[in-house]
Amino acid sequence: MGCPYFPHTEEDLKRMLERTGAVSLKDLFSDVPEEFMLKGEFNLPDAMSEMEVLEKFRQLDALDKKLTVFCGAGAYDHYAPAVIQYLLSRSEFQTAYTPYQAEISQGTLRYIFEFQSMVCSLTGMDCANASMYDGATAAAEAMMMSVAASRRRHRILLSSTLMPQVLAVVRTYADYHGMEVSMIGQEDGQTSAASLAQELASGDVAGVLVPGINRFGIIEDLSGFADTVHAGGALLAVYSDPSSLAVIRTPGEWGADIACGDAQTLGMPLSFGGPYAGFLACRKEYMRKLPGRIVGATRDAQCRRAFVLTLQAREQHIRREKATSNICSNQSLMALYATVYMSLMGDEGLKKVNDLSYAGAHYLHDRLVATGCFEDVFDKPFLKEFVLKTDVPADQLQRALAEEGFFAPLQTEEGYVSFCVTEKRSREEIDRLLAVIRTVI
Repeated sequence: MGCPYFPHTEEDLKRMLERTGAVSLKDLFSDVPEEFMLKGEFNLPDAMSEMEVLEKFRQLDALDKKLTVFCGAGAYDHYAPAVIQYLLSRSEFQTAYTPYQAEISQGTLRYIFEFQSMVCSLTGMDCANASMYDGATAAAEAMMMSVAASRRRHRILLSSTLMPQVLAVVRTYADYHGMEVSMIGQEDGQTSAASLAQELASGDVAGVLVPGINRFGIIEDLSGFADTVHAGGALLAVYSDPSSLAVIRTPGEWGADIACGDAQTLGMPLSFGGPYAGFLACRKEYMRKLPGRIVGATRDAQCRRAFVLTLQAREQHIRREKATSNICSNQSLMALYATVYMSLMGDEGLKKVNDLSYAGAHYLHDRLVATGCFEDVFDKPFLKEFVLKTDVPADQLQRALAEEGFFAPLQTEEGYVSFCVTEKRSREEIDRLLAVIRTVI
C-alpha cells in the first residue's frame, strides 16, 4: 500500500480506480505538471521528544522579529485580559460544535445568546446572529439581506470610504449572487451625501453600506443618511468598529436597518489576520433575513431558564439550493472570546480603552504635524487612526521603523500615510517612534 496509515486494502484501491476509470493512482494526478510532483521521499526530521519539540518551536519563534504595531486598517492591537485564554481553553468550550441538541448544548447556547445580546447593546439593534467569519463577509451578508428584503431590486451602493478589503469581499459576493455594485463618492474624506442621493435617484437600489469610522480613521457624520436611503426604498447598513461604539453614536442611533463589522477589536489578537469573528445585527422586522442562527431564552418544563436555537436557516442543511447564505459553520468560539472580553471590560472598561486610544493617537498626530514634514489631509474628528500627507517616502519610513522594532506606517491608495494608536501603546513607545521618524525626515 502507498501509505500504512490508510485503511484501504489493495482490493479497495482497485475497485475505486475502476470506478473512476483510472488504471493507476498516478493516473489520478495526470493533470498535475511533472515538475510539481514529489521526487523521492519526504524530507522529514528524526523523531523528537516532547521537550525537544518545544525547544524547536522556541527556536523558530525566536527567528521572528517582534514589532510594536502602530497600524490599523481593520485589524487593531488591543489588549486582552489573560483570563480569556484560560476560559476559552475549557474543554466544554474548545470542543463545542453546532448546538443542534439544546438539551446537551446549554453552555454553547448560553454564550451565543450573551454574545448576541451584547452586540445588540453595542449597536442599538433589536436582534443579532452568530457564526459570521469576519467583518468583510458580514458586510457582504448585510447586502445580501438587503436584496432579499427588497425582492425585486439587485443594486447595492458601497461607500468609497470603506476599508479596501471590505469592498473587495462584498464585490466578490455580489459577482456570484447577481448583485450590481455602484460606488458612493467621497467628499472631504467622508461619504458624500450628494453622491448618495444621486445614486438613489434611479429607484433601483436595495441596500446601502457606509462605514461608521472609515478607512481614513474619520468618524463619519451620517446625519440624514437613513432618511435619504429609506426615501429611496432601500435599507441602510453601517459597518462599525464595535469597540468604538462604547463612545460614538451607534448604527441604531443613526437610524440604520443593519449593523455589521468585525469583532476583532474586542481584544482578539492580530494573529497574522485571524481567526476573527464578524457580527451582524438588524431591526426586528428583518430578523428572518439574517443568515446563520439566533439563540433565544425560554423556560423548560420545570420553569428553569433555558436556551434554544430560536431561528436558523434550515434550508442551509437540507435544501441547499434554496439557501440564502452559506454561513452555517461554527465561528462561535471567537464569539465566546468577544463575549468574555466584553464581560470583563464592561461599559467603563470599553470607554477607558477608547479614552486611552484617543489620547495616544492625538498625541502622536500633533507631534508628527509639529515636525513640519507631515500635514493634515482632512480636518475631521478621528478616534485612534489617522492619515497625514508627507513628502517622505512611505517605504523609507517603514524600513527605518522596522529596523528599530516598529510596524508603521501604512500607505493608502492616495499616497497618504496612516498611523494608529491603541491603549496598548505607551507614551514612551510613541516618543521612541517619533525619535526614529525624526532621523528619517
